[in-house]
Amino acid sequence: MNGVRNAVLPGLAAVAVAVASGVAMAAGPATAATAGTRGPAQTAYVADAGSVTVTPINTVTNDAGHPIRVGGDPQAIAITPNGKTAYVVNHGPGTVTPIDTATNKAEPSIKVGPSPRAIAITPDGKTAYVANSGSGTVTPISTVTNKAEPSIKVGAGPRAIAITPNGKTAYVINRGSGTVTPINTATNKAGPPIKVGAGPRAIAISPSGKTVYVANVGSGTVTPISTATNKASPAIKTGERARAIAITPSGRTVYVANAGSSTVTPITAATRKPGPAIKVGRNPWAIAITPDGGTAYVVDHRSGEVTPISTVTRKPGPAIKVGQRPMTIAITPDGMTAYVANTGSGTVTPINTATNNAGPAIKTGASPWAIAITP
Repeated sequence: MNGVRNAVLPGLAAVAVAVASGVAMAAGPATAATAGTRGPAQTAYVADAGSVTVTPINTVTNDAGHPIRVGGDPQAIAITPNGKTAYVVNHGPGTVTPIDTATNKAEPSIKVGPSPRAIAITPDGKTAYVANSGSGTVTPISTVTNKAEPSIKVGAGPRAIAITPNGKTAYVINRGSGTVTPINTATNKAGPPIKVGAGPRAIAISPSGKTVYVANVGSGTVTPISTATNKASPAIKTGERARAIAITPSGRTVYVANAGSSTVTPITAATRKPGPAIKVGRNPWAIAITPDGGTAYVVDHRSGEVTPISTVTRKPGPAIKVGQRPMTIAITPDGMTAYVANTGSGTVTPINTATNNAGPAIKTGASPWAIAITP
């Protein structure tokens, strides 16, 4: 990749889920496929917000399968660690639709709260947590029974969720309250809210599970939270409108996309010091990092481009042209392909990470909004 790809880090794998809500999950255990080695075919599931469908894409052939009918305005998607079920959040009707990935058949929808916006699944695969922005609640769903459990009260406008690698705590961003609510997953009890910056928008947890990082779009900062104490540390200044966040698999660097200043801020995790801003395209909207940690891919929403950044040099490479108004990005577990959802053109663009060349656009439904890839 233009000389920037590092050796694969042992014990680490790709982040396989990317959603519009700005969640970046901690890296999980390594799989048999490593960066640069094509593993078995996975499926990329694309939530088409404008079509009430999900489009499955074969990651080897890049062929789109038959659209799967779900609920209205699907905006987020997450897949169980065993890869057997994709859970789709339907913002309009306030439901979640499970999809059997073996058959690509939708199962009966599960009623959650009003205007759900985000979902995260515990590492053991037993529970999915859904953030309901309309009611200030989180709904747990048993993945064994596909039944919703009693809702958990959090703050106003919950927008994103991330779960610690040990599965013990789910952290929920409350955009309207400027807080984060920790939920004990053993009891489904919410802890006291943690004050962060204005308009928290994205969340990521370090691979060690020791620190939660929250990007605050209203204040242009990142707030670190200790998972041992649930106390916030002083905010770290980034660029304007910090909107998305991702952490390298080593946990050494946090990358923050600043939509207002069209930059990315790298933060050294050990010192919590921001480095010089990296210039990217207009209105960076999402970010994902390859499983070897060598490259951060930044989705430039208004430019219709993706900017690759070498994590070794912190220098951007030439922008890669994709479709109109790209929204989200997900990278395959083998690290060989990045998939970019283009809301404005109703397509997904595959990018070969070895060459940084974009492949032919893949037609999906209207307004593809979120992508998740099977393990």
